[in-house]
Amino acid sequence: MLNRRQFWTSLAAISGLVAAAPAALAQTQDLTGSITSITPQTAISGKLGTKTENLEGRNEPAMLTFNSPEALIGAISSYEEIVAAGGWPEVPKAKLQKGAKGAAVITLRQRLVRENFLPFESLTVEKPEAYDADVISAVKSFQVSHGVAPSGNVDERTRAELNISADARLFTLRENQPRIATFVQSLGQRNILVNIPSVQLEAVQDGVVFARHNVVAGKLERPSPTLISAVSDINFNPYWRAPASIVERDIIPKLLKDPNYLYEMNIRVFDGVNGPEIDPALVDWANTPGERYFFRQESGDNNALGMVKINFKNEHMVYMHDTPHREDFGGNARYQSSGCVRVDKVRLLVDWIMNGQDGYSDDQFELITASQESYAVPVQNPPNVLFMYLTAWATDDGRVNFRPDIYSLDGTGFILGQPEPAGLF
Repeated sequence: MLNRRQFWTSLAAISGLVAAAPAALAQTQDLTGSITSITPQTAISGKLGTKTENLEGRNEPAMLTFNSPEALIGAISSYEEIVAAGGWPEVPKAKLQKGAKGAAVITLRQRLVRENFLPFESLTVEKPEAYDADVISAVKSFQVSHGVAPSGNVDERTRAELNISADARLFTLRENQPRIATFVQSLGQRNILVNIPSVQLEAVQDGVVFARHNVVAGKLERPSPTLISAVSDINFNPYWRAPASIVERDIIPKLLKDPNYLYEMNIRVFDGVNGPEIDPALVDWANTPGERYFFRQESGDNNALGMVKINFKNEHMVYMHDTPHREDFGGNARYQSSGCVRVDKVRLLVDWIMNGQDGYSDDQFELITASQESYAVPVQNPPNVLFMYLTAWATDDGRVNFRPDIYSLDGTGFILGQPEPAGLF
Protein backbone atom coordinates (compact mmCIF):
# COMPACT_ATOMS: atom_id res chain seq x y z
CA MET A 1 0.00 0.00 0.00
CA LEU A 2 1.23 3.49 -0.83
CA ASN A 3 2.09 5.76 2.04
CA ARG A 4 0.64 9.25 2.12
CA ARG A 5 3.49 11.02 0.34
CA GLN A 6 3.84 8.35 -2.33
CA PHE A 7 0.11 8.43 -2.93
CA TRP A 8 -0.02 12.18 -3.47
CA THR A 9 3.13 12.18 -5.60
CA SER A 10 1.42 9.77 -7.96
CA LEU A 11 -1.98 11.46 -7.74
CA ALA A 12 -1.62 13.22 -11.08
CA ALA A 13 -1.34 9.85 -12.80
CA ILE A 14 -4.78 8.74 -11.67
CA SER A 15 -7.18 9.13 -14.60
CA GLY A 16 -10.35 11.17 -14.21
CA LEU A 17 -9.05 13.57 -11.57
CA VAL A 18 -9.07 17.29 -12.05
CA ALA A 19 -6.09 18.50 -14.03
CA ALA A 20 -5.92 21.70 -12.04
CA ALA A 21 -5.58 19.90 -8.72
CA PRO A 22 -1.78 20.28 -8.33
CA ALA A 23 -2.03 24.08 -8.64
CA ALA A 24 -4.77 24.11 -6.04
CA LEU A 25 -2.44 22.50 -3.52
CA ALA A 26 -0.44 25.69 -3.05
CA GLN A 27 -0.56 26.84 0.59
CA THR A 28 -0.03 30.28 2.04
CA GLN A 29 2.92 30.64 4.41
CA ASP A 30 1.33 33.65 6.14
CA LEU A 31 0.63 32.44 9.65
CA THR A 32 -1.09 34.56 12.26
CA GLY A 33 -3.16 33.73 15.31
CA SER A 34 -6.25 35.22 13.71
CA ILE A 35 -6.51 32.51 11.06
CA THR A 36 -6.74 29.60 13.50
CA SER A 37 -10.35 29.10 12.53
CA ILE A 38 -13.37 31.00 11.29
CA THR A 39 -15.36 33.00 13.81
CA PRO A 40 -18.75 31.27 14.04
CA GLN A 41 -21.77 33.29 13.08
CA THR A 42 -24.89 33.29 15.22
CA ALA A 43 -27.20 30.42 14.30
CA ILE A 44 -30.82 29.78 15.20
CA SER A 45 -31.81 26.79 17.29
CA GLY A 46 -31.59 23.58 15.30
CA LYS A 47 -28.45 24.67 13.47
CA LEU A 48 -26.10 24.66 16.40
CA GLY A 49 -22.67 23.17 15.86
CA THR A 50 -22.66 21.78 19.42
CA LYS A 51 -25.32 20.75 21.87
CA THR A 52 -25.90 20.05 25.54
CA GLU A 53 -26.39 16.36 26.23
CA ASN A 54 -26.07 13.65 28.85
CA LEU A 55 -23.42 11.22 27.55
CA GLU A 56 -23.44 8.76 30.44
CA GLY A 57 -22.68 5.24 29.23
CA ARG A 58 -21.42 6.30 25.80
CA ASN A 59 -17.73 6.15 26.78
CA GLU A 60 -16.82 9.37 24.96
CA PRO A 61 -13.26 10.56 25.67
CA ALA A 62 -12.87 14.00 27.19
CA MET A 63 -11.26 16.89 25.35
CA LEU A 64 -8.39 16.66 27.85
CA THR A 65 -7.07 13.41 29.37
CA PHE A 66 -3.71 12.15 30.58
CA ASN A 67 -3.16 10.88 27.01
CA SER A 68 -3.72 14.30 25.41
CA PRO A 69 -0.04 15.32 25.09
CA GLU A 70 0.77 12.08 23.26
CA ALA A 71 -2.34 12.37 21.08
CA LEU A 72 -1.36 15.91 20.14
CA ILE A 73 2.18 14.84 19.23
CA GLY A 74 0.64 12.27 16.89
CA ALA A 75 -1.56 14.92 15.31
CA ILE A 76 1.38 17.28 14.83
CA SER A 77 3.36 14.52 13.14
CA SER A 78 0.47 13.82 10.79
CA TYR A 79 0.07 17.47 9.82
CA GLU A 80 3.81 17.88 9.35
CA GLU A 81 3.57 15.09 6.80
CA ILE A 82 0.63 16.79 5.08
CA VAL A 83 2.51 20.10 4.88
CA ALA A 84 5.65 18.39 3.56
CA ALA A 85 3.55 16.77 0.82
CA GLY A 86 2.20 20.12 -0.37
CA GLY A 87 -0.89 20.75 1.75
CA TRP A 88 -4.36 20.29 0.33
CA PRO A 89 -6.46 21.71 -2.51
CA GLU A 90 -8.75 24.69 -2.10
CA VAL A 91 -12.41 23.78 -2.31
CA PRO A 92 -14.09 25.99 -4.92
CA LYS A 93 -17.34 27.88 -4.48
CA ALA A 94 -19.86 25.43 -5.86
CA LYS A 95 -23.08 23.76 -4.77
CA LEU A 96 -21.68 20.85 -2.78
CA GLN A 97 -24.42 18.73 -1.27
CA LYS A 98 -26.22 15.43 -1.78
CA GLY A 99 -26.80 14.80 -5.47
CA ALA A 100 -24.10 17.20 -6.69
CA LYS A 101 -21.72 16.03 -9.43
CA GLY A 102 -18.62 17.40 -11.09
CA ALA A 103 -15.00 18.41 -10.70
CA ALA A 104 -15.67 20.34 -7.48
CA VAL A 105 -16.77 17.11 -5.79
CA ILE A 106 -13.49 15.44 -6.79
CA THR A 107 -11.55 18.37 -5.31
CA LEU A 108 -13.60 18.05 -2.12
CA ARG A 109 -12.74 14.33 -1.98
CA GLN A 110 -9.04 15.19 -2.35
CA ARG A 111 -9.32 17.71 0.46
CA LEU A 112 -11.06 15.25 2.79
CA VAL A 113 -8.59 12.46 1.99
CA ARG A 114 -5.66 14.68 2.90
CA GLU A 115 -6.96 15.10 6.43
CA ASN A 116 -8.08 11.47 6.86
CA PHE A 117 -11.81 12.11 6.70
CA LEU A 118 -11.98 9.82 3.64
CA PRO A 119 -9.77 6.84 2.73
CA PHE A 120 -7.42 7.05 -0.28
CA GLU A 121 -9.66 4.61 -2.13
CA SER A 122 -12.41 7.25 -2.24
CA LEU A 123 -10.58 8.85 -5.19
CA THR A 124 -10.67 5.69 -7.30
CA VAL A 125 -14.33 4.72 -6.90
CA GLU A 126 -16.44 4.25 -10.01
CA LYS A 127 -17.94 7.76 -9.80
CA PRO A 128 -15.58 10.03 -7.82
CA GLU A 129 -17.42 13.08 -9.19
CA ALA A 130 -20.62 12.11 -7.30
CA TYR A 131 -21.49 13.58 -3.89
CA ASP A 132 -22.37 10.22 -2.38
CA ALA A 133 -23.08 8.87 1.11
CA ASP A 134 -19.36 8.51 1.90
CA VAL A 135 -18.72 12.18 1.11
CA ILE A 136 -21.72 13.23 3.19
CA SER A 137 -20.46 11.21 6.16
CA ALA A 138 -16.94 12.62 5.79
CA VAL A 139 -18.20 16.20 5.62
CA LYS A 140 -20.28 15.64 8.76
CA SER A 141 -17.24 14.29 10.59
CA PHE A 142 -15.20 17.30 9.45
CA GLN A 143 -17.93 19.65 10.67
CA VAL A 144 -18.07 18.01 14.11
CA SER A 145 -14.29 18.40 14.45
CA HIS A 146 -14.62 22.12 13.74
CA GLY A 147 -17.71 22.93 15.80
CA VAL A 148 -19.92 23.36 12.73
CA ALA A 149 -23.50 22.07 12.51
CA PRO A 150 -23.12 18.59 10.94
CA SER A 151 -25.38 18.95 7.92
CA GLY A 152 -23.21 17.02 5.45
CA ASN A 153 -23.44 19.98 3.06
CA VAL A 154 -20.54 22.33 2.34
CA ASP A 155 -22.00 25.67 3.40
CA GLU A 156 -20.06 28.94 3.57
CA ARG A 157 -18.69 28.29 7.07
CA THR A 158 -17.63 24.74 6.22
CA ARG A 159 -15.91 25.85 3.02
CA ALA A 160 -14.03 28.54 4.93
CA GLU A 161 -12.82 25.94 7.45
CA LEU A 162 -11.83 23.54 4.65
CA ASN A 163 -9.77 26.26 3.00
CA ILE A 164 -7.64 27.17 6.01
CA SER A 165 -4.18 25.99 5.00
CA ALA A 166 -2.41 22.94 6.38
CA ASP A 167 0.42 25.24 7.50
CA ALA A 168 -2.02 27.25 9.60
CA ARG A 169 -3.49 24.10 11.12
CA LEU A 170 -0.01 22.85 12.03
CA PHE A 171 0.81 26.23 13.58
CA THR A 172 -2.34 25.99 15.71
CA LEU A 173 -1.58 22.47 16.90
CA ARG A 174 1.91 23.53 17.99
CA GLU A 175 0.53 26.60 19.78
CA ASN A 176 -1.64 24.38 21.96
CA GLN A 177 1.12 22.00 23.06
CA PRO A 178 2.24 24.08 26.07
CA ARG A 179 -1.37 24.77 27.04
CA ILE A 180 -2.28 21.09 27.08
CA ALA A 181 0.97 20.19 28.87
CA THR A 182 0.10 22.70 31.60
CA PHE A 183 -3.54 21.76 32.13
CA VAL A 184 -3.06 17.99 32.00
CA GLN A 185 -0.93 18.24 35.16
CA SER A 186 -3.99 19.37 37.11
CA LEU A 187 -6.37 16.61 36.04
CA GLY A 188 -7.97 14.56 38.76
CA GLN A 189 -10.53 11.78 38.90
CA ARG A 190 -13.36 14.28 38.43
CA ASN A 191 -12.95 17.37 36.29
CA ILE A 192 -15.02 20.21 34.90
CA LEU A 193 -13.35 21.22 31.65
CA VAL A 194 -14.39 24.55 30.17
CA ASN A 195 -12.91 25.36 26.77
CA ILE A 196 -13.45 29.01 25.95
CA PRO A 197 -12.89 28.86 22.16
CA SER A 198 -15.40 26.02 21.78
CA VAL A 199 -17.82 27.59 24.33
CA GLN A 200 -18.43 24.15 25.81
CA LEU A 201 -18.07 22.46 29.19
CA GLU A 202 -17.46 18.79 29.89
CA ALA A 203 -18.19 17.04 33.20
CA VAL A 204 -15.61 14.25 33.22
CA GLN A 205 -15.18 11.15 35.38
CA ASP A 206 -11.97 9.13 34.90
CA GLY A 207 -11.35 10.60 31.45
CA VAL A 208 -14.87 9.83 30.18
CA VAL A 209 -17.47 12.54 29.52
CA PHE A 210 -20.58 12.31 31.69
CA ALA A 211 -22.24 15.37 30.15
CA ARG A 212 -21.36 18.09 27.69
CA HIS A 213 -22.89 21.56 28.06
CA ASN A 214 -23.04 24.57 25.80
CA VAL A 215 -21.84 27.63 27.68
CA VAL A 216 -21.61 31.37 27.27
CA ALA A 217 -18.12 32.84 27.75
CA GLY A 218 -16.71 36.36 28.00
CA LYS A 219 -17.16 39.03 25.37
CA LEU A 220 -14.17 40.02 23.29
CA GLU A 221 -13.93 43.25 25.25
CA ARG A 222 -14.41 41.37 28.57
CA PRO A 223 -12.72 37.99 27.98
CA SER A 224 -12.98 35.02 30.32
CA PRO A 225 -9.74 34.11 32.10
CA THR A 226 -8.06 30.72 32.09
CA LEU A 227 -7.49 29.12 35.47
CA ILE A 228 -7.10 25.96 37.55
CA SER A 229 -9.18 25.50 40.70
CA ALA A 230 -11.74 23.19 42.35
CA VAL A 231 -15.42 23.64 43.19
CA SER A 232 -15.85 24.98 46.71
CA ASP A 233 -19.61 25.33 47.08
CA ILE A 234 -22.88 25.67 45.23
CA ASN A 235 -25.07 28.65 45.97
CA PHE A 236 -28.76 28.05 45.29
CA ASN A 237 -30.98 31.10 44.68
CA PRO A 238 -27.92 33.34 44.80
CA TYR A 239 -27.80 37.05 45.23
CA TRP A 240 -25.98 38.77 42.41
CA ARG A 241 -23.36 41.10 43.83
CA ALA A 242 -22.68 43.35 40.87
CA PRO A 243 -18.98 44.14 40.32
CA ALA A 244 -18.11 47.84 40.20
CA SER A 245 -17.07 47.48 36.54
CA ILE A 246 -20.53 46.24 35.56
CA VAL A 247 -22.20 48.89 37.72
CA GLU A 248 -20.16 51.51 35.87
CA ARG A 249 -20.57 50.12 32.36
CA ASP A 250 -24.08 48.65 32.45
CA ILE A 251 -26.25 49.39 35.46
CA ILE A 252 -25.77 53.15 35.91
CA PRO A 253 -26.29 53.91 32.18
CA LYS A 254 -29.55 51.91 32.25
CA LEU A 255 -30.60 53.63 35.47
CA LEU A 256 -30.02 57.05 33.91
CA LYS A 257 -32.29 56.11 31.01
CA ASP A 258 -34.96 54.49 33.19
CA PRO A 259 -35.33 55.56 36.86
CA ASN A 260 -37.41 52.42 37.51
CA TYR A 261 -34.68 50.06 36.29
CA LEU A 262 -33.41 49.02 39.74
CA TYR A 263 -36.94 48.35 40.99
CA GLU A 264 -37.86 46.30 37.91
CA MET A 265 -34.69 44.23 38.19
CA ASN A 266 -35.05 43.79 41.98
CA ILE A 267 -31.68 45.44 42.66
CA ARG A 268 -31.01 47.03 46.06
CA VAL A 269 -28.26 49.54 46.80
CA PHE A 270 -26.21 49.65 50.00
CA ASP A 271 -23.64 52.03 51.42
CA GLY A 272 -20.91 49.38 51.46
CA VAL A 273 -21.16 45.59 51.48
CA ASN A 274 -22.46 45.45 55.04
CA GLY A 275 -23.71 49.01 55.15
CA PRO A 276 -27.23 50.40 55.37
CA GLU A 277 -29.56 50.33 52.38
CA ILE A 278 -29.99 53.66 50.61
CA ASP A 279 -32.67 55.20 48.43
CA PRO A 280 -31.21 55.30 44.89
CA ALA A 281 -33.54 58.16 43.97
CA LEU A 282 -31.49 60.43 46.25
CA VAL A 283 -28.18 59.84 44.40
CA ASP A 284 -26.80 61.89 41.51
CA TRP A 285 -25.88 58.87 39.39
CA ALA A 286 -24.53 60.94 36.50
CA ASN A 287 -21.67 62.01 38.77
CA THR A 288 -21.26 58.94 40.98
CA PRO A 289 -18.53 56.34 40.31
CA GLY A 290 -19.57 52.70 40.09
CA GLU A 291 -17.55 51.62 43.13
CA ARG A 292 -19.16 54.15 45.48
CA TYR A 293 -22.12 51.91 46.40
CA PHE A 294 -22.78 48.18 46.64
CA PHE A 295 -25.43 46.83 44.27
CA ARG A 296 -27.16 43.53 45.06
CA GLN A 297 -29.80 41.81 42.95
CA GLU A 298 -32.16 39.66 44.99
CA SER A 299 -33.04 36.05 44.18
CA GLY A 300 -35.87 35.61 41.72
CA ASP A 301 -36.84 35.23 38.09
CA ASN A 302 -34.81 38.23 36.92
CA ASN A 303 -31.65 37.36 38.83
CA ALA A 304 -28.66 37.46 36.47
CA LEU A 305 -27.29 34.23 37.97
CA GLY A 306 -30.49 32.27 37.56
CA MET A 307 -31.16 29.51 40.07
CA VAL A 308 -27.64 28.48 40.92
CA LYS A 309 -24.04 29.68 41.14
CA ILE A 310 -21.04 27.32 41.21
CA ASN A 311 -18.13 28.79 43.15
CA PHE A 312 -14.41 28.02 43.07
CA LYS A 313 -11.45 29.98 44.40
CA ASN A 314 -9.72 32.20 41.85
CA GLU A 315 -8.13 35.62 41.69
CA HIS A 316 -10.32 36.72 38.78
CA MET A 317 -13.58 36.63 40.76
CA VAL A 318 -15.36 34.52 38.15
CA TYR A 319 -17.72 31.60 38.58
CA MET A 320 -20.16 29.40 36.66
CA HIS A 321 -23.88 30.01 36.85
CA ASP A 322 -27.36 29.55 35.47
CA THR A 323 -29.14 32.32 33.55
CA PRO A 324 -32.76 33.39 33.10
CA HIS A 325 -31.95 34.09 29.43
CA ARG A 326 -32.27 30.71 27.71
CA GLU A 327 -31.83 32.45 24.35
CA ASP A 328 -28.15 32.89 25.24
CA PHE A 329 -27.58 29.28 24.17
CA GLY A 330 -29.38 29.59 20.84
CA GLY A 331 -26.40 30.65 18.76
CA ASN A 332 -22.89 29.48 17.93
CA ALA A 333 -21.06 32.73 18.79
CA ARG A 334 -21.74 32.52 22.52
CA TYR A 335 -19.28 35.19 23.70
CA GLN A 336 -21.67 37.46 25.60
CA SER A 337 -20.75 37.47 29.30
CA SER A 338 -18.54 39.77 31.35
CA GLY A 339 -16.09 36.94 32.05
CA CYS A 340 -18.10 34.40 34.04
CA VAL A 341 -19.42 31.26 32.38
CA ARG A 342 -23.14 30.63 31.94
CA VAL A 343 -24.07 26.94 31.75
CA ASP A 344 -26.91 25.43 29.74
CA LYS A 345 -29.03 22.87 31.67
CA VAL A 346 -27.10 23.65 34.82
CA ARG A 347 -29.15 21.23 36.94
CA LEU A 348 -27.51 18.29 35.15
CA LEU A 349 -24.10 19.65 36.10
CA VAL A 350 -25.10 20.39 39.69
CA ASP A 351 -26.51 16.89 40.20
CA TRP A 352 -23.23 15.43 38.85
CA ILE A 353 -21.13 17.63 41.16
CA MET A 354 -23.23 16.68 44.19
CA ASN A 355 -23.63 13.00 43.28
CA GLY A 356 -23.18 10.80 46.37
CA GLN A 357 -22.93 13.69 48.81
CA ASP A 358 -24.70 13.09 52.10
CA GLY A 359 -27.79 15.21 52.49
CA TYR A 360 -28.34 15.86 48.80
CA SER A 361 -30.42 14.02 46.21
CA ASP A 362 -31.56 14.93 42.70
CA ASP A 363 -35.08 15.87 43.75
CA GLN A 364 -33.76 18.43 46.25
CA PHE A 365 -32.73 20.79 43.46
CA GLU A 366 -36.33 21.82 42.79
CA LEU A 367 -37.20 21.93 46.48
CA ILE A 368 -34.33 24.26 47.27
CA THR A 369 -34.70 26.54 44.26
CA ALA A 370 -38.48 26.81 44.72
CA SER A 371 -37.94 28.39 48.13
CA GLN A 372 -36.14 31.37 46.53
CA GLU A 373 -34.06 31.58 49.71
CA SER A 374 -30.32 31.91 49.17
CA TYR A 375 -28.66 28.70 50.35
CA ALA A 376 -24.99 27.69 50.01
CA VAL A 377 -23.91 24.03 50.11
CA PRO A 378 -20.19 23.14 50.53
CA VAL A 379 -19.08 20.41 48.11
CA GLN A 380 -17.49 17.42 49.86
CA ASN A 381 -15.93 15.67 46.84
CA PRO A 382 -15.11 18.68 44.67
CA PRO A 383 -14.21 18.21 41.01
CA ASN A 384 -11.35 20.23 39.60
CA VAL A 385 -12.25 23.24 37.47
CA LEU A 386 -10.14 24.02 34.42
CA PHE A 387 -10.92 27.07 32.30
CA MET A 388 -8.82 26.47 29.17
CA TYR A 389 -8.01 28.25 25.94
CA LEU A 390 -7.62 25.41 23.43
CA THR A 391 -7.92 26.28 19.75
CA ALA A 392 -6.81 22.75 18.83
CA TRP A 393 -6.68 19.40 20.62
CA ALA A 394 -6.62 15.68 19.85
CA THR A 395 -8.79 13.18 21.70
CA ASP A 396 -8.06 9.59 22.64
CA ASP A 397 -10.20 8.28 19.78
CA GLY A 398 -7.94 9.95 17.19
CA ARG A 399 -10.11 12.96 16.38
CA VAL A 400 -8.29 16.26 15.82
CA ASN A 401 -10.35 19.33 16.71
CA PHE A 402 -10.02 23.02 15.84
CA ARG A 403 -11.88 26.06 17.15
CA PRO A 404 -11.70 29.84 16.54
CA ASP A 405 -8.93 31.90 18.13
CA ILE A 406 -11.67 34.13 19.45
CA TYR A 407 -9.43 36.30 21.67
CA SER A 408 -6.49 36.36 19.18
CA LEU A 409 -4.14 34.66 21.65
CA ASP A 410 -2.41 32.15 19.38
CA GLY A 411 1.13 33.28 18.73
CA THR A 412 1.36 35.17 22.05
CA GLY A 413 2.44 32.32 24.33
CA PHE A 414 -0.73 32.70 26.41
CA ILE A 415 -1.59 29.81 28.74
CA LEU A 416 -2.97 30.98 32.10
CA GLY A 417 -4.43 34.25 33.31
CA GLN A 418 -6.59 37.13 32.18
CA PRO A 419 -6.42 37.93 28.46
CA GLU A 420 -6.40 41.51 27.31
CA PRO A 421 -9.60 42.70 25.59
CA ALA A 422 -9.59 41.51 21.99
CA GLY A 423 -11.87 44.19 20.52
CA LEU A 424 -15.01 43.53 18.54
CA PHE A 425 -15.96 40.95 15.90
